[in-house]
Amino acid sequence: MKRVPVADDILTWETGDPQLIGSRCKQCAIVTFPAQESCPRCASTEMAQHLLPRRGRLWAWTTQEFPPPPPYAGPTGDAFVPFGVGYVELGDEVRVEARLTQTEGLEIGMDMELEVVPFRTDDDGNEVVTFAFRPL
Repeated sequence: MKRVPVADDILTWETGDPQLIGSRCKQCAIVTFPAQESCPRCASTEMAQHLLPRRGRLWAWTTQEFPPPPPYAGPTGDAFVPFGVGYVELGDEVRVEARLTQTEGLEIGMDMELEVVPFRTDDDGNEVVTFAFRPL
């Protein structure tokens, strides 16, 4: 079985130290995730790839108790398992919406770290991986 990312150019996932791939505006320095071609603050099209920190703090969270609407491609029906989702603040740069590896014991402000986790198996039998944050 081959491992493939849930989306191209969203994270560096092949290494033991994965990072999310965002962008930084060359004009006003705002950081975005996912990467964007134009700046949401100043409308500049001078955006550069920017690797985000692997660690941050939990800003807010909840439990996703039902399958998200399309284009969600994960398990549905009886195979669906509720999961944690939240915002993780990565330094002073950006807040990222992400899966959380657990739903128990979470506290606003706790330290979190990025990891690569299995998401589903695709039609070719590949393990599709995504990113999530886990408490430190």
